Amino acid sequence: MENLIVGLVAVALIIYLFVVLLRPEKF
Repeated sequence: MENLIVGLVAVALIIYLFVVLLRPEKF
C-alpha cells in the first residue's frame, strides 16, 4: 500500500510541474 501511495504522489507532482511549465501565466 505504501508503494501505491508513493507512486500516486510522484505522478501528482509530475503532472503539477507539467502544468506549471505549460501555463506559467496561471501561477
